This record gives sequence, structure tokens and C-alpha cells, in this order.
Amino acid sequence: MSDGPSGEAAVDPAVLAHGVGFREDLPIPFDYALAGAAVALVVSFAALGMLWRSPRLGRADAGLPFPLPVSHVLTGPVVRGGLAALGMLMLGNLGLAAFAGRDDALNPTAGAVYVLFWVGLPITSMLLGPLWRVLNPARGLWWLITGAGHLHRVGGRYPRVLGYWPAAGMLLGFVWLELVLPDNTTLQVLRVCIAAYLVVDLLASVYWGRRWFTRGDGFEVYSSLMGRLSVLARRRLDDRLVVRNPLHGLAAAPTGPGLFAVLGVLLGSTGYDSLQSSPWWTNVIVDSPLPAEATETLGLLGMIVLVTGAFVLAATATSRGSAVSPWRAAGQYAHTLIPIVAGYIVAHYWSLLVFVGQETVIRFTDPLGTGADWLGLADRRADQTLLNLTFVAVLQVSAVVVGHVIGVILAHDRALRLSPGRAVPAQIPMVTVMVGYTIGGLSLLFSS
Repeated sequence: MSDGPSGEAAVDPAVLAHGVGFREDLPIPFDYALAGAAVALVVSFAALGMLWRSPRLGRADAGLPFPLPVSHVLTGPVVRGGLAALGMLMLGNLGLAAFAGRDDALNPTAGAVYVLFWVGLPITSMLLGPLWRVLNPARGLWWLITGAGHLHRVGGRYPRVLGYWPAAGMLLGFVWLELVLPDNTTLQVLRVCIAAYLVVDLLASVYWGRRWFTRGDGFEVYSSLMGRLSVLARRRLDDRLVVRNPLHGLAAAPTGPGLFAVLGVLLGSTGYDSLQSSPWWTNVIVDSPLPAEATETLGLLGMIVLVTGAFVLAATATSRGSAVSPWRAAGQYAHTLIPIVAGYIVAHYWSLLVFVGQETVIRFTDPLGTGADWLGLADRRADQTLLNLTFVAVLQVSAVVVGHVIGVILAHDRALRLSPGRAVPAQIPMVTVMVGYTIGGLSLLFSS
């Protein structure tokens, strides 16, 4: 970094583009970091085999409950209604900037969609729980359209066979928009995407009912999955607000058709985002006989298929000899990917969220580009305290390794339930894939 005009350290543009540090910023050689990460997973696996002999996670009574009056207030209609109103207000502010603001670099719409929403939502959910379930403006509009939710759905029940596949498709569409589509920051593109999201959600929810949001809305599914890492939760036993060990929340994650695909899209797209910054992939695009967009689309899909396919094969091998059929194995172990996805989200997008997120909030003080200062932030600049490159690099490695270690713990506990008596040897394929994820992910993350 170099010093800016104010004497503060200016952030390297490469960090802002990809939210990553560099190998040289690590306090130890990168090869040592890779070896240490792999050893941490193997040691964790060995220790679990010796010390964790019976399943412990996912209990319905897990958690230290809040006082009952506090729980009732925080989960009651006043707070939930206030959060829903906040979601509608956020949509209104975004719509004002997107549909009435100037189409220039100072318009906050792109930053709001690609940074505050796409990156900020899962990280906030990790801290506070599944926020999009109450903030989602599409839910608010559905509630109004159906007469406070009392109007019955016009179609049948949401088909069980669809599971989470619509959510996976919605997320795949978004990551293609973010990583491949040209001019994806222009207001013309963003207006269409915002409107399409609301229309799809409203039509599907009116037809199938509110269950659509928990299965088909990709962003609500994403927020709910990341929310399982939060220490705050509503206990399954009595629906009471509790403080809990996040491992219980992760182990109790729902299973269903397509859930592994949702996580595969999230993990594979983050890996592809890192791949895009590597010189090797740049040369592939330049030398490809196909248009750049076609090559990038194939690269994105290829990375998602590679990551998801490796997990499915490992889950299938892990389930051999158990009562779980190979077709259901990926669903039974899908929750092990949640902390891994969370680790890569933090690692890959930290700098982007901290810097561009602040800049976006500041730009909302003048969403129409008229020189206004509605929020009194016109003279503010992004604080770069948390963008020290050594700190960012260490955070990245730590987030990836911790995410994988938690994944190993979850896989071990699930294997004890599904394959009692042979849980340790059964997990070898899964641990092998997770070591591969760690080494490959860190190599891509620091490839630029």
C-alpha cells in the first residue's frame, strides 16, 4: 500500500477488486500455510476419532434460553413487523437510486446489490441469524397482496420433489450476473434483475404459498443456511430464543433435494471468482476460440460441477455400508459445507465489504446524484483500519481453515449417526475432499 493524500494508507486496487491479500503478506511462507492447513484437518480428524465416540449435535433442547418476556418481545409481532418495514424501506431506497438516479459510478445501486446485499447479508446472518426471513421485501409484498397472509394459495402445495432446486437455480443466475455478464453494474441491467427477482418471488409465493420463500427463494435460503452459524437461534423444542453452540444449529440444518446444489453453487462460484484473477485463466480466455462470455460461463459451470461433484462422490463413498441410500447421501452431509462456504465468503470478500460497503453507504446520502446530503455523510471517507494486508491475509487463511475444521467435526458427528461402528474409516473420502478444498481454495485465493 501507499500513502494517500490524507496521510492514510491507500488500499491496493487489486484488493478492492477481489477482496484478497497476497502471499507475501502472510507472516509465514505460503507453502507452510498450505501444509499447516492440511495438517490441521488431518489432526482434527484423528483427534475426533479418538475423543468423539458418540453423536452429540443437533439436539432439540440445545441452547441457553433468554428470559421468557425478552424472548416474546424479540420474536413477537412488533419487532418482526418493524424489521419487515425496514426491509420495505431498504427496497424503496434501492428503487429510488436504481430507477431515478443517474447511471454513473457514484450511483450506489451496484454496490448495494453486489456488496451490501450479496456479501453483507450472509455475514450479518452469521452474526444475528436468518435476517432475510424477516427483512425480505418480497415477503412483505406477498403479505400485503394476500391480505395479511390470510388468502389461501391459488395453486397446490409446494412440490416436495422441487426441494431446494429453484433456490440453486436462482443463485446460479445471480452469480452468472455477478461474474460473467458484461455491463452488470449498469442501471439498465440492475433494474431488470431487481424487478425479475420480485416478480418471480411474488408469482411463486402467491401460487404455492409462503413455503416458497424457505425453499425456492435463493437469497432467503442462503441467509438461513448462514444463520445456522449464529449463536442466536429459536430452539426447536419450544420456539424460544436461545444462545447456543453454532454446531447444534449446523447439525440440525434441514435436508432436502437440491440443498447440496445450493451450497455447491455458492462454493464453486467463490472459487471461480478467485480463478478469474489468476494469470492462467486470463490467458485461457484470451486464447479461447469462443467469445469471452461463453468461456467464462463454461468456467463458472465447470468449477461448480467440479466442487459439487467431488462432494457428492465423497458423501456417497462415506455412506457405504450405512442405512442411507447413495441418492440421499449428499443431502445427509450437505450441512458440512455450510461453514466451508462461510469461511470462503469471509476470506474472499472481507476487503470488498469493508471498503466498498462503506463507500456504498456514503453514496446513499445522494442517491439521485443531485448533490444532496440526506444522511449527512457527504464528507465522510471509508475507514481503512481493517484493511491492513497482513491482517487480511491471516484472516483469509484462518477463515478457510476454521471453516473446514468445523466441516470435519460435523461430518464426524453425522457419520457416527449413520455409520456406527465404522464412522472413522467411512469419513476418509470426505476428509480427503476437504483437504483438497482447503489446498485448492487457498491456492486460488492467493493466485493473483
